[in-house]
Amino acid sequence: MKNNRWPLLLAVTTLWLAPVAAADEAPLTAADKRIVVEQLGQTLEANYVFPDKAKTIAATLRRHLDAGEYDAAPDRRTLASELTDDLIAASGDLHFAVGVDPEWVADYAAKQDPARAAALREAERREELRKNFGFAGLRYLDGNIAYVDLTHFADPEPGYDAAAAAMRFIENGDAVIYDLRYNNGGYLEMAQLLASQLFPGDKDQELFDYYYTLDGRRVERGQWVLPALPAKRLTGKPVYVLTGSTSFSAAEWFAYTLKKLGRATLVGERTAGGAHPVDRKPVGTDFFVQVPIGQIRDPIDRSDFEGQGVTPDHQVASADALAVAHRLALADLAKADPAKQADADWFAPMLAPRPHPTTAALKAITGRYEGRRIDLVDGKLLYTWRERLRLTLEPLGGDLLAIEGVRDFRFRIARKGGKIVALERINRDGTTQTYARLD
Repeated sequence: MKNNRWPLLLAVTTLWLAPVAAADEAPLTAADKRIVVEQLGQTLEANYVFPDKAKTIAATLRRHLDAGEYDAAPDRRTLASELTDDLIAASGDLHFAVGVDPEWVADYAAKQDPARAAALREAERREELRKNFGFAGLRYLDGNIAYVDLTHFADPEPGYDAAAAAMRFIENGDAVIYDLRYNNGGYLEMAQLLASQLFPGDKDQELFDYYYTLDGRRVERGQWVLPALPAKRLTGKPVYVLTGSTSFSAAEWFAYTLKKLGRATLVGERTAGGAHPVDRKPVGTDFFVQVPIGQIRDPIDRSDFEGQGVTPDHQVASADALAVAHRLALADLAKADPAKQADADWFAPMLAPRPHPTTAALKAITGRYEGRRIDLVDGKLLYTWRERLRLTLEPLGGDLLAIEGVRDFRFRIARKGGKIVALERINRDGTTQTYARLD
Protein backbone atom coordinates (compact mmCIF):
# COMPACT_ATOMS: atom_id res chain seq x y z
CA MET A 1 0.00 0.00 0.00
CA LYS A 2 1.34 3.40 -0.94
CA ASN A 3 3.55 5.02 1.70
CA ASN A 4 2.93 2.13 4.10
CA ARG A 5 5.73 -0.39 3.73
CA TRP A 6 4.79 -4.00 4.25
CA PRO A 7 7.14 -5.63 6.76
CA LEU A 8 10.29 -7.47 5.86
CA LEU A 9 10.16 -10.35 8.32
CA LEU A 10 13.90 -10.94 8.25
CA ALA A 11 14.49 -7.29 9.07
CA VAL A 12 12.13 -7.63 12.01
CA THR A 13 13.99 -10.73 13.14
CA THR A 14 17.26 -8.81 13.18
CA LEU A 15 15.62 -6.40 15.60
CA TRP A 16 15.00 -9.27 17.98
CA LEU A 17 18.64 -10.32 17.69
CA ALA A 18 20.11 -6.82 17.98
CA PRO A 19 22.88 -6.31 20.55
CA VAL A 20 22.05 -4.90 23.95
CA ALA A 21 21.99 -1.16 24.42
CA ALA A 22 25.20 0.78 24.81
CA ALA A 23 26.73 0.91 28.27
CA ASP A 24 26.14 4.68 28.61
CA GLU A 25 22.41 4.35 27.91
CA ALA A 26 20.34 5.63 30.83
CA PRO A 27 18.85 2.66 32.71
CA LEU A 28 15.10 2.10 32.49
CA THR A 29 13.22 2.78 35.67
CA ALA A 30 9.93 1.13 36.61
CA ALA A 31 8.23 4.43 35.79
CA ASP A 32 9.87 4.50 32.35
CA LYS A 33 8.61 0.99 31.59
CA ARG A 34 5.08 1.87 32.65
CA ILE A 35 5.10 4.91 30.37
CA VAL A 36 6.30 2.78 27.42
CA VAL A 37 3.60 0.14 28.00
CA GLU A 38 0.89 2.78 28.35
CA GLN A 39 2.01 4.61 25.20
CA LEU A 40 2.23 1.33 23.31
CA GLY A 41 -1.31 0.42 24.36
CA GLN A 42 -2.61 3.80 23.19
CA THR A 43 -0.83 3.41 19.83
CA LEU A 44 -2.36 -0.05 19.36
CA GLU A 45 -5.86 1.17 20.14
CA ALA A 46 -5.48 4.04 17.66
CA ASN A 47 -4.04 1.99 14.80
CA TYR A 48 -4.58 -1.78 15.05
CA VAL A 49 -6.89 -3.18 12.38
CA PHE A 50 -9.14 -4.75 15.05
CA PRO A 51 -9.97 -1.98 17.59
CA ASP A 52 -11.75 -4.28 20.07
CA LYS A 53 -8.89 -6.74 20.00
CA ALA A 54 -6.43 -3.87 20.46
CA LYS A 55 -8.03 -3.03 23.83
CA THR A 56 -7.65 -6.64 24.94
CA ILE A 57 -4.01 -6.78 23.84
CA ALA A 58 -3.21 -3.48 25.56
CA ALA A 59 -4.80 -4.78 28.76
CA THR A 60 -2.74 -7.96 28.48
CA LEU A 61 0.49 -5.94 28.27
CA ARG A 62 -0.54 -3.95 31.34
CA ARG A 63 -1.17 -7.19 33.25
CA HIS A 64 2.32 -8.41 32.33
CA LEU A 65 3.69 -5.09 33.58
CA ASP A 66 1.73 -5.23 36.85
CA ALA A 67 2.87 -8.82 37.41
CA GLY A 68 6.49 -7.64 37.27
CA GLU A 69 7.32 -9.58 34.09
CA TYR A 70 9.28 -6.65 32.64
CA ASP A 71 11.14 -5.82 35.86
CA ALA A 72 14.25 -7.74 34.82
CA ALA A 73 14.59 -6.05 31.43
CA PRO A 74 17.89 -4.13 31.85
CA ASP A 75 17.62 -1.89 28.80
CA ARG A 76 15.34 -0.66 26.03
CA ARG A 77 16.22 -3.34 23.47
CA THR A 78 15.48 -6.15 25.88
CA LEU A 79 12.16 -4.56 26.80
CA ALA A 80 11.33 -4.14 23.10
CA SER A 81 12.07 -7.82 22.49
CA GLU A 82 9.85 -8.92 25.39
CA LEU A 83 7.03 -6.64 24.25
CA THR A 84 7.29 -8.05 20.71
CA ASP A 85 6.99 -11.61 22.02
CA ASP A 86 3.96 -10.69 24.13
CA LEU A 87 2.25 -8.85 21.28
CA ILE A 88 2.60 -11.85 18.98
CA ALA A 89 1.49 -14.26 21.70
CA ALA A 90 -1.58 -12.17 22.49
CA SER A 91 -2.59 -11.61 18.85
CA GLY A 92 -1.15 -14.52 16.87
CA ASP A 93 -0.07 -11.90 14.32
CA LEU A 94 3.55 -12.18 13.13
CA HIS A 95 3.47 -8.64 11.76
CA PHE A 96 3.88 -7.14 15.24
CA ALA A 97 7.32 -5.89 16.28
CA VAL A 98 8.57 -3.37 18.81
CA GLY A 99 11.96 -1.78 18.25
CA VAL A 100 14.25 0.92 19.58
CA ASP A 101 15.29 3.59 17.11
CA PRO A 102 15.34 7.19 18.40
CA GLU A 103 16.73 8.36 15.05
CA TRP A 104 13.78 6.87 13.16
CA VAL A 105 11.33 8.41 15.65
CA ALA A 106 12.96 11.80 15.09
CA ASP A 107 12.82 11.29 11.31
CA TYR A 108 9.13 10.39 11.58
CA ALA A 109 8.44 13.73 13.20
CA ALA A 110 10.75 15.51 10.76
CA LYS A 111 8.75 14.25 7.79
CA GLN A 112 6.38 17.12 8.44
CA ASP A 113 9.19 19.17 6.88
CA PRO A 114 8.98 18.64 3.06
CA ALA A 115 12.73 19.07 2.60
CA ARG A 116 13.51 16.50 5.28
CA ALA A 117 10.92 14.11 3.86
CA ALA A 118 12.47 14.41 0.39
CA ALA A 119 15.95 13.68 1.81
CA LEU A 120 14.66 10.55 3.55
CA ARG A 121 12.99 9.33 0.37
CA GLU A 122 16.23 9.82 -1.53
CA ALA A 123 18.15 7.83 1.09
CA GLU A 124 15.62 5.00 0.76
CA ARG A 125 15.93 5.12 -3.04
CA ARG A 126 19.73 4.81 -2.86
CA GLU A 127 19.39 1.81 -0.54
CA GLU A 128 16.95 0.17 -2.95
CA LEU A 129 19.33 0.80 -5.85
CA ARG A 130 21.91 -1.38 -4.08
CA LYS A 131 19.29 -4.15 -3.92
CA ASN A 132 18.18 -3.62 -7.55
CA PHE A 133 14.67 -3.00 -6.19
CA GLY A 134 14.32 -6.66 -5.23
CA PHE A 135 15.09 -8.19 -8.63
CA ALA A 136 17.92 -10.50 -7.59
CA GLY A 137 17.96 -12.75 -10.63
CA LEU A 138 16.49 -12.94 -14.14
CA ARG A 139 17.29 -15.74 -16.53
CA TYR A 140 15.86 -18.28 -18.93
CA LEU A 141 15.73 -21.91 -17.88
CA ASP A 142 15.96 -24.82 -20.29
CA GLY A 143 12.83 -25.06 -22.42
CA ASN A 144 12.44 -21.25 -22.79
CA ILE A 145 11.02 -20.79 -19.30
CA ALA A 146 11.56 -17.33 -17.81
CA TYR A 147 12.66 -17.15 -14.17
CA VAL A 148 12.32 -14.19 -11.78
CA ASP A 149 14.02 -14.23 -8.37
CA LEU A 150 12.38 -11.50 -6.30
CA THR A 151 13.64 -10.82 -2.77
CA HIS A 152 11.02 -8.19 -1.90
CA PHE A 153 8.42 -5.93 -3.52
CA ALA A 154 9.94 -2.46 -3.74
CA ASP A 155 8.06 0.81 -3.95
CA PRO A 156 7.10 0.90 -7.66
CA GLU A 157 7.61 4.64 -7.97
CA PRO A 158 11.42 4.58 -7.71
CA GLY A 159 11.51 0.92 -8.75
CA TYR A 160 9.44 1.27 -11.92
CA ASP A 161 12.33 1.18 -14.40
CA ALA A 162 13.77 -1.97 -12.79
CA ALA A 163 10.34 -3.62 -12.85
CA ALA A 164 9.76 -2.59 -16.46
CA ALA A 165 13.13 -4.04 -17.50
CA ALA A 166 12.33 -7.31 -15.72
CA MET A 167 8.89 -7.50 -17.35
CA ARG A 168 10.39 -6.95 -20.79
CA PHE A 169 13.09 -9.53 -20.12
CA ILE A 170 10.56 -12.32 -19.46
CA GLU A 171 7.99 -11.40 -22.10
CA ASN A 172 9.26 -13.92 -24.67
CA GLY A 173 9.19 -16.92 -22.36
CA ASP A 174 6.82 -19.81 -23.02
CA ALA A 175 6.18 -19.95 -19.26
CA VAL A 176 7.35 -18.00 -16.22
CA ILE A 177 8.45 -18.96 -12.70
CA TYR A 178 8.37 -16.34 -9.92
CA ASP A 179 10.63 -17.31 -7.03
CA LEU A 180 9.16 -15.89 -3.80
CA ARG A 181 10.55 -18.53 -1.43
CA TYR A 182 12.62 -15.98 0.48
CA ASN A 183 10.55 -12.88 -0.26
CA ASN A 184 9.43 -11.13 2.92
CA GLY A 185 6.93 -8.69 1.45
CA GLY A 186 7.00 -5.03 0.52
CA TYR A 187 4.68 -2.78 -1.48
CA LEU A 188 1.41 -4.22 -2.74
CA GLU A 189 1.53 -1.79 -5.70
CA MET A 190 4.61 -3.58 -7.05
CA ALA A 191 2.74 -6.87 -6.77
CA GLN A 192 -0.12 -5.25 -8.68
CA LEU A 193 2.22 -4.07 -11.46
CA LEU A 194 3.88 -7.47 -11.91
CA ALA A 195 0.63 -9.43 -11.67
CA SER A 196 -0.99 -7.20 -14.30
CA GLN A 197 1.34 -8.68 -16.92
CA LEU A 198 -0.40 -12.05 -16.47
CA PHE A 199 -3.90 -10.86 -17.39
CA PRO A 200 -5.55 -9.20 -20.40
CA GLY A 201 -5.76 -5.44 -20.19
CA ASP A 202 -9.07 -5.08 -21.99
CA LYS A 203 -11.36 -6.20 -19.17
CA ASP A 204 -11.71 -5.36 -15.50
CA GLN A 205 -10.04 -7.80 -13.13
CA GLU A 206 -9.68 -7.06 -9.45
CA LEU A 207 -6.54 -8.37 -7.72
CA PHE A 208 -6.87 -7.15 -4.13
CA ASP A 209 -9.60 -5.51 -2.07
CA TYR A 210 -8.69 -3.95 1.26
CA TYR A 211 -9.18 -1.29 3.89
CA TYR A 212 -6.78 0.35 6.30
CA THR A 213 -6.51 3.13 8.84
CA LEU A 214 -4.83 6.36 7.72
CA ASP A 215 -4.48 9.19 10.22
CA GLY A 216 -7.49 7.99 12.15
CA ARG A 217 -9.80 7.49 9.17
CA ARG A 218 -10.81 4.32 7.38
CA VAL A 219 -9.75 4.03 3.73
CA GLU A 220 -11.13 1.35 1.40
CA ARG A 221 -9.39 0.46 -1.84
CA GLY A 222 -9.36 -2.10 -4.58
CA GLN A 223 -6.41 -2.82 -6.86
CA TRP A 224 -7.10 -3.98 -10.40
CA VAL A 225 -5.16 -5.20 -13.41
CA LEU A 226 -3.50 -2.16 -14.98
CA PRO A 227 -4.68 -1.28 -18.49
CA ALA A 228 -1.26 -0.09 -19.73
CA LEU A 229 2.07 -1.81 -19.15
CA PRO A 230 5.72 -1.31 -20.19
CA ALA A 231 5.96 -4.86 -21.63
CA LYS A 232 3.98 -7.50 -23.51
CA ARG A 233 1.41 -9.41 -21.51
CA LEU A 234 1.90 -13.08 -20.70
CA THR A 235 -1.78 -13.89 -21.12
CA GLY A 236 -2.37 -17.60 -21.49
CA LYS A 237 1.20 -18.63 -20.65
CA PRO A 238 1.70 -21.04 -17.71
CA VAL A 239 2.77 -19.36 -14.46
CA TYR A 240 4.39 -20.96 -11.40
CA VAL A 241 5.08 -19.32 -8.05
CA LEU A 242 7.65 -20.80 -5.66
CA THR A 243 6.76 -20.42 -1.97
CA GLY A 244 8.47 -21.17 1.32
CA SER A 245 7.91 -20.77 5.03
CA THR A 246 9.59 -17.35 4.85
CA SER A 247 7.34 -16.07 2.07
CA PHE A 248 5.52 -13.28 3.85
CA SER A 249 2.94 -10.52 3.47
CA ALA A 250 2.83 -9.06 -0.06
CA ALA A 251 4.64 -12.15 -1.38
CA GLU A 252 1.87 -14.30 0.04
CA TRP A 253 -0.79 -12.08 -1.47
CA PHE A 254 0.82 -12.31 -4.90
CA ALA A 255 0.76 -16.12 -4.67
CA TYR A 256 -2.67 -16.35 -3.01
CA THR A 257 -4.45 -14.09 -5.49
CA LEU A 258 -2.96 -15.77 -8.55
CA LYS A 259 -3.99 -19.15 -7.15
CA LYS A 260 -7.53 -17.94 -6.39
CA LEU A 261 -7.89 -16.54 -9.89
CA GLY A 262 -6.64 -19.79 -11.41
CA ARG A 263 -3.69 -17.99 -12.96
CA ALA A 264 -0.73 -19.73 -11.28
CA THR A 265 0.39 -23.06 -9.90
CA LEU A 266 2.07 -22.78 -6.48
CA VAL A 267 5.04 -25.03 -5.68
CA GLY A 268 6.92 -25.27 -2.38
CA GLU A 269 6.01 -24.98 1.29
CA ARG A 270 3.14 -23.34 3.18
CA THR A 271 3.81 -19.62 3.64
CA ALA A 272 4.17 -17.71 6.92
CA GLY A 273 0.58 -16.44 7.20
CA GLY A 274 0.98 -12.66 7.43
CA ALA A 275 -1.96 -11.22 5.51
CA HIS A 276 -2.37 -7.76 7.04
CA PRO A 277 -0.88 -4.48 5.75
CA VAL A 278 1.20 -2.70 8.38
CA ASP A 279 2.65 0.64 9.29
CA ARG A 280 5.36 1.70 11.71
CA LYS A 281 4.29 4.12 14.46
CA PRO A 282 6.39 5.94 17.09
CA VAL A 283 5.99 5.08 20.76
CA GLY A 284 7.43 7.92 22.83
CA THR A 285 10.81 9.25 21.73
CA ASP A 286 12.81 5.99 21.59
CA PHE A 287 10.51 3.12 20.62
CA PHE A 288 8.39 2.25 17.61
CA VAL A 289 5.83 -0.46 16.93
CA GLN A 290 5.16 -2.18 13.65
CA VAL A 291 1.38 -2.63 13.71
CA PRO A 292 -1.15 -4.20 11.31
CA ILE A 293 -3.43 -1.37 10.22
CA GLY A 294 -5.76 -3.02 7.70
CA GLN A 295 -7.18 -6.15 6.17
CA ILE A 296 -6.90 -7.42 2.61
CA ARG A 297 -9.41 -9.74 0.93
CA ASP A 298 -9.10 -11.85 -2.17
CA PRO A 299 -11.26 -10.99 -5.20
CA ILE A 300 -13.20 -14.27 -5.22
CA ASP A 301 -14.71 -14.89 -1.78
CA ARG A 302 -13.19 -12.01 0.22
CA SER A 303 -11.09 -14.33 2.39
CA ASP A 304 -7.50 -14.15 3.55
CA PHE A 305 -4.81 -16.41 5.04
CA GLU A 306 -3.87 -14.61 8.25
CA GLY A 307 -2.23 -17.02 10.70
CA GLN A 308 -2.72 -19.96 8.32
CA GLY A 309 -0.49 -19.25 5.35
CA VAL A 310 -0.98 -20.11 1.70
CA THR A 311 -0.96 -23.80 0.82
CA PRO A 312 0.84 -24.65 -2.46
CA ASP A 313 -0.72 -26.85 -5.12
CA HIS A 314 2.41 -29.02 -4.98
CA GLN A 315 3.86 -29.22 -1.47
CA VAL A 316 7.59 -29.97 -1.60
CA ALA A 317 10.63 -28.83 0.35
CA SER A 318 11.41 -25.24 -0.61
CA ALA A 319 14.94 -26.29 -1.64
CA ASP A 320 13.42 -28.60 -4.28
CA ALA A 321 10.68 -26.26 -5.48
CA LEU A 322 12.51 -24.79 -8.48
CA ALA A 323 13.35 -28.17 -10.02
CA VAL A 324 9.78 -29.39 -9.44
CA ALA A 325 8.26 -26.26 -10.99
CA HIS A 326 10.64 -26.52 -13.93
CA ARG A 327 9.53 -30.12 -14.54
CA LEU A 328 5.87 -29.12 -14.26
CA ALA A 329 6.36 -26.28 -16.73
CA LEU A 330 8.02 -28.53 -19.29
CA ALA A 331 5.28 -31.15 -18.88
CA ASP A 332 2.48 -28.58 -19.16
CA LEU A 333 4.02 -27.03 -22.26
CA ALA A 334 4.34 -30.48 -23.84
CA LYS A 335 0.73 -31.25 -23.00
CA ALA A 336 -0.40 -28.09 -24.77
CA ASP A 337 1.98 -28.56 -27.70
CA PRO A 338 3.15 -32.14 -28.46
CA ALA A 339 6.05 -30.71 -30.46
CA LYS A 340 7.59 -29.67 -27.12
CA GLN A 341 7.51 -33.19 -25.70
CA ALA A 342 11.08 -33.71 -26.91
CA ASP A 343 12.19 -30.81 -24.67
CA ALA A 344 10.42 -32.31 -21.67
CA ASP A 345 12.02 -35.72 -22.28
CA TRP A 346 15.50 -34.29 -22.85
CA PHE A 347 15.62 -32.13 -19.72
CA ALA A 348 13.80 -34.57 -17.41
CA PRO A 349 16.98 -36.40 -16.25
CA MET A 350 18.63 -33.09 -15.34
CA LEU A 351 15.70 -32.10 -13.12
CA ALA A 352 14.92 -35.44 -11.50
CA PRO A 353 16.09 -36.03 -7.90
CA ARG A 354 19.09 -38.32 -7.79
CA PRO A 355 21.46 -39.77 -5.17
CA HIS A 356 25.11 -38.80 -5.28
CA PRO A 357 27.23 -41.70 -6.58
CA THR A 358 29.89 -43.21 -4.37
CA THR A 359 33.58 -42.51 -4.87
CA ALA A 360 34.04 -46.09 -6.07
CA ALA A 361 31.34 -45.62 -8.73
CA LEU A 362 32.98 -42.42 -9.93
CA LYS A 363 36.44 -44.03 -10.02
CA ALA A 364 35.08 -46.81 -12.21
CA ILE A 365 34.20 -44.25 -14.90
CA THR A 366 37.68 -42.71 -15.02
CA GLY A 367 40.06 -43.69 -17.79
CA ARG A 368 41.00 -43.07 -21.40
CA TYR A 369 38.45 -43.19 -24.21
CA GLU A 370 38.98 -42.51 -27.93
CA GLY A 371 40.23 -38.92 -28.22
CA ARG A 372 39.40 -38.03 -24.61
CA ARG A 373 39.77 -39.01 -20.98
CA ILE A 374 37.94 -38.75 -17.67
CA ASP A 375 39.70 -38.09 -14.34
CA LEU A 376 38.45 -37.84 -10.76
CA VAL A 377 39.60 -34.52 -9.26
CA ASP A 378 38.46 -33.33 -5.81
CA GLY A 379 35.52 -35.71 -5.89
CA LYS A 380 34.29 -34.58 -9.33
CA LEU A 381 34.61 -36.11 -12.77
CA LEU A 382 36.74 -33.98 -15.11
CA TYR A 383 36.35 -34.53 -18.85
CA THR A 384 39.32 -33.59 -21.06
CA TRP A 385 39.20 -33.43 -24.84
CA ARG A 386 42.21 -32.74 -27.08
CA GLU A 387 44.30 -32.25 -23.93
CA ARG A 388 43.19 -28.62 -23.57
CA LEU A 389 39.40 -28.48 -23.28
CA ARG A 390 38.27 -29.45 -19.79
CA LEU A 391 34.74 -29.57 -18.39
CA THR A 392 33.12 -31.11 -15.32
CA LEU A 393 30.74 -34.04 -15.74
CA GLU A 394 27.65 -34.35 -13.55
CA PRO A 395 26.09 -37.79 -13.00
CA LEU A 396 22.37 -37.72 -13.83
CA GLY A 397 21.52 -41.29 -12.89
CA GLY A 398 21.00 -44.25 -15.17
CA ASP A 399 24.62 -43.97 -16.41
CA LEU A 400 23.90 -40.54 -17.91
CA LEU A 401 26.43 -37.73 -17.55
CA ALA A 402 25.72 -34.04 -18.15
CA ILE A 403 28.57 -31.88 -19.43
CA GLU A 404 29.22 -28.49 -17.86
CA GLY A 405 27.85 -25.71 -20.06
CA VAL A 406 26.63 -28.08 -22.80
CA ARG A 407 22.94 -28.35 -23.65
CA ASP A 408 22.82 -30.13 -27.01
CA PHE A 409 24.43 -33.45 -26.05
CA ARG A 410 25.33 -35.58 -23.02
CA PHE A 411 27.22 -38.81 -22.36
CA ARG A 412 26.10 -42.27 -21.34
CA ILE A 413 28.36 -44.99 -19.93
CA ALA A 414 28.16 -48.18 -22.00
CA ARG A 415 28.64 -51.44 -20.13
CA LYS A 416 29.20 -55.03 -21.20
CA GLY A 417 29.40 -57.92 -18.78
CA GLY A 418 29.41 -55.46 -15.88
CA LYS A 419 32.43 -53.59 -17.27
CA ILE A 420 32.51 -50.07 -18.70
CA VAL A 421 33.52 -50.48 -22.34
CA ALA A 422 32.68 -47.15 -23.98
CA LEU A 423 31.53 -43.58 -23.63
CA GLU A 424 28.47 -42.91 -25.75
CA ARG A 425 27.61 -39.40 -26.89
CA ILE A 426 23.84 -38.84 -27.10
CA ASN A 427 22.89 -35.84 -29.19
CA ARG A 428 19.69 -33.93 -28.61
CA ASP A 429 18.45 -34.86 -32.10
CA GLY A 430 18.62 -38.55 -31.13
CA THR A 431 21.82 -39.47 -32.99
CA THR A 432 24.71 -41.09 -31.12
CA GLN A 433 28.48 -41.54 -31.34
CA THR A 434 30.53 -44.12 -29.44
CA TYR A 435 34.07 -43.74 -28.04
CA ALA A 436 35.62 -47.04 -27.02
CA ARG A 437 37.46 -47.31 -23.73
CA LEU A 438 41.19 -47.71 -24.22
CA ASP A 439 42.39 -48.90 -20.80
